[in-house]
Amino acid sequence: MPEEPHHNLQPRKDPFKEDNFVMHIDQTSAPQDPQPVPKVKKRTYKNVLYDAGQQLFVTLLILVVGFLALNWSAFYQIASNRLDRFLHGENQMELEEEPTTISRSIELSTDPELSKKQIPDLNLTVAPPDNRIIIPKINQNIPIIRVSSKSLLEKDFSSLEKEMQEALHDGVVHYPGTSIPGQKGNVVITGHSSYFPWDPGRFKDVFALLHDVDLGDDVVVYYEQEKHNYIITGIKEVQPENIDVLKQTPEDRLTLITCTPVGTNLRRLVVTATPVDELTDQEIVELKGGE
Repeated sequence: MPEEPHHNLQPRKDPFKEDNFVMHIDQTSAPQDPQPVPKVKKRTYKNVLYDAGQQLFVTLLILVVGFLALNWSAFYQIASNRLDRFLHGENQMELEEEPTTISRSIELSTDPELSKKQIPDLNLTVAPPDNRIIIPKINQNIPIIRVSSKSLLEKDFSSLEKEMQEALHDGVVHYPGTSIPGQKGNVVITGHSSYFPWDPGRFKDVFALLHDVDLGDDVVVYYEQEKHNYIITGIKEVQPENIDVLKQTPEDRLTLITCTPVGTNLRRLVVTATPVDELTDQEIVELKGGE
């Protein structure tokens, strides 16, 4: 009989036996202990108000520093003037006396040396070549610049404002449409109390010290070589839209206008002065405090 084929009767490995079945566990997917959630501190109204107060203080400090930086020149003038007055009292510039008028003839000696002694010294007042306003109390001697009335008559107020701002680079400005010194009516002169430090003008804070004048102070205007003497008779503040200060008046008046407080345009400081020859001696004495 033929031999039966030999079959490999080795037992097959059971795939489910413990030694063949390896269970791999991903350690990263294992649940971890939850982290503690930090507690949020509850803010009170007191904390909110404190933080808001800090922010407000810092904001105000920045605004104040910026405001002082923009107007440092004007505030420096004011502080220096008041400190000087505190330390040394009133120290204003002296006005020249009127020239002496000789109304009698003088018989001169034939002796040349003696005749020299008989002729009195001449006391001449030399007027400046340009138009000027002098305020001795605040030691200011400022050119007066005229602006054409054309833009005013044409009611082109934007052009008028531009022309006046350009004129303010060179001094204070005689407001167009108002009287000129020597004429009847209201002479209006305006100037900066403070302006942007980068402005090219030399007179951007020329009226910063106008806040320091008092009733009875002298003001002199030289206009077309003629001298006009005034005494301050009024000081007030008005709103910017108040144009009554520009109107003509039946009496002669000098009106000086600038912005106030210094560094702002919130209001207008208006200083009015009356010609000396229109005041009585008693009125002058009262205005000057009994001097």
